[in-house]
Amino acid sequence: MSISRINPPKLGDGLKFKPNAGIGQKKAFFKGLRIGVTDMDQNLLSIGFGNTVAAERVIAIVSPNSAPMKRLKDEAKDEKRLIDATHGRRTRSIIVMDSNHIVLSAIQAETISQRYTTLKEST
Repeated sequence: MSISRINPPKLGDGLKFKPNAGIGQKKAFFKGLRIGVTDMDQNLLSIGFGNTVAAERVIAIVSPNSAPMKRLKDEAKDEKRLIDATHGRRTRSIIVMDSNHIVLSAIQAETISQRYTTLKEST
């Protein structure tokens, strides 16, 4: 989701919310703010246990078994870029995001890759 920040309102711009106003006036007030969701078709990729990531921001889905991937995980932890979505279970996949964050998941990398492919094909 992205937020439109075109001409954000400032205090004193004459925008005043009136709780007793009619529905049309309330809609006009919120429309006048010009702040809202502009991209409602953002695809979320399920990575297990109710956790999701933005599919558009995924760079790679890899297995954590190799030494370079373990180093990548350790470096991300040291630099506070690690997101642990395993819920205390064994890490079975590492997801690299475009923001350079590393997401750990307890779901197999192949399973997440299949979900990613299915999600991309459906759009």
